[in-house]
Amino acid sequence: MNDLDLRKACLELMTAAPAVYLSTIGLDGLPRIRAMLNLRNRQQYPDKAHLYVEHDEDLMVYLSTNTASRKRREIEANPHLALCYCDPARFFGLTLNGTAEIIDNAATKEAVWCDGWERYYQITGRPDDPDYTLLRIFPTDASGWTGGRAFSLSLGR
Repeated sequence: MNDLDLRKACLELMTAAPAVYLSTIGLDGLPRIRAMLNLRNRQQYPDKAHLYVEHDEDLMVYLSTNTASRKRREIEANPHLALCYCDPARFFGLTLNGTAEIIDNAATKEAVWCDGWERYYQITGRPDDPDYTLLRIFPTDASGWTGGRAFSLSLGR
C-alpha cells in the first residue's frame, strides 16, 4: 500500500472507530490511557464532519474534556500525547503522536459542542461552561498495523 492509500485508510478508520484512546504522560511520569469520544466518527457525529473537511492531510483531531480533569493538568504540564484508533475485526490499528493545544476561542468551542454534553459540563450546560475544555491535536506522525504489516507516515508538522 502506498502512502496515499495508507492515508486514505487511516482517515477511514478515524471516521469509523467508535472511540479514540488518548495517552498522556501523568504528573508521576507514567503513561495514562483513556477512551474518549471520537468526534471524527461520522456515524455518531454527522454534524461535526465539516470541522475536518480541510484536515484530511494533517489528520487534525478535536477532543473535549473537563477543565478540572486530570488529563487537562497532565496536558498543561506536558502537551505531548498519543491517540489510538483501532478496528480489531480488520486487524487495523493507528497511533498518532502529537502535541495538544487548549482552544479558548468561543466560536470554535461552540462549533465543536454537541447536544447532550450538558451532562458533562453542568455549571452552565453550554459551550461557555468554564469546565469545558477543547483540545486540538495536529499529529506529527502516524504508525500502526494493517494488511499484515507495520506502517509509518510522517505528517510534516
